[in-house]
Amino acid sequence: MSATETEQVTTNDHQSLATVFTDYRTRVRGGDVGALPALAGVVVLAIVFTVLSGKDFTNAYNFSNLVLQGSAYAVFAMGLVFVLLLGEIDLSAGYTGGVCAAFVGKLMNDHGFNWVLALLGGLVLGAFVGLVIGLLVSKLGVPSFVVTLAFFLALQGVLLLMTGAGGTIPYRDSHVLAIMNKNMPLWLGWTFAVVTVVAFAALGFSRRLQRQRAGLQAPPLLVWALKSAAFTAVLLAATAYPSRERSRNVFLASLKGVPIVVVIVAGLLVFLTFLLTRTAWGRHVYAVGGNAEAARRAGINVSRVKISCFMMCSTLAAVGGVLLASRTNSVNPQTGGSYVLLFAVGSAVIGGTSLFGGRGRVLDGILGAIVITTIINGMTLQGQSQGRVYMITGLVLLLAASVDAVSRRRAAASGRV
Repeated sequence: MSATETEQVTTNDHQSLATVFTDYRTRVRGGDVGALPALAGVVVLAIVFTVLSGKDFTNAYNFSNLVLQGSAYAVFAMGLVFVLLLGEIDLSAGYTGGVCAAFVGKLMNDHGFNWVLALLGGLVLGAFVGLVIGLLVSKLGVPSFVVTLAFFLALQGVLLLMTGAGGTIPYRDSHVLAIMNKNMPLWLGWTFAVVTVVAFAALGFSRRLQRQRAGLQAPPLLVWALKSAAFTAVLLAATAYPSRERSRNVFLASLKGVPIVVVIVAGLLVFLTFLLTRTAWGRHVYAVGGNAEAARRAGINVSRVKISCFMMCSTLAAVGGVLLASRTNSVNPQTGGSYVLLFAVGSAVIGGTSLFGGRGRVLDGILGAIVITTIINGMTLQGQSQGRVYMITGLVLLLAASVDAVSRRRAAASGRV
């Protein structure tokens, strides 16, 4: 390539980069804010609690504790994203997770099931609960709020019968307990991080080439490089921090490495994002959430889409329930109850998923869970009461819902929806 051609390509790339930023600013002003509020919230909260708590908040032990605290909320929230995309709600997700976790414990303790088969049994039960809810909503036309409220009450009773008043179902299998209580070896954590970074950069570059070959507008190479560099910096830093010794007493036990649950959450994120963005089913979910009647006239089986989303939500709730039980080593009558559902719904909405349907990503559940967990963790370190934690979390959720409403109104005014 000649010097003149190289200069022309560079000039075009810079022009394209300027256009990208201009388009992004226009989209934000038009109501398409995406995950920007959640990301800004994480940054602000991290700065505030770092100033207030210092090393108590920023040390490696607390960082890993944040990951463990937020993992279950993130999984519940990822499942709720699918229901919220339809403009529906699932109030029973928390207790669905609790009942499925209790079922897993019963299979292992009372029936001698292998831990793998027991976990599969819990997932099947979760899918069945979602199937029943989906059928009632899509076939009978009962509002999802009413159906899932009924399941919320019924499953709470089922969990109480399974555990007994004040009783517990212990988790004894080392494999299941390791999910939330063990860390990967240092070499495996770093290998996972490097592979993830390479895959992220490769997929981004591949999508860019595909758009170019299809004659579509593609972001400039510099944008891809900046995104890849930012992702690499964040992920490697997040891997390096828990890889440091964080045990309070190294003579009793050493704590190093990335928690095992991180791989599970990351795997779910990749798989579920692929389903939503790279399959016909995912496109149908967005279409039904945007306008169910238009989707029906376009030949989409709306009932089937709704049933599948409720099944997805309940299946992921089963995963979240097992994570909760793994961390506490048992299932009790409050597993999946109390504030779990509220924090899960809040995570999805705070992360950027619209309550009106048709807009959201699986990643939103994780981002929102980070915000909520940071608030809980930071305020607890400050010695604030549980009541104040709930109040602040509620205000953040209300702010996120308000941003969603304003963004949607701006998007309608600008013709984006």
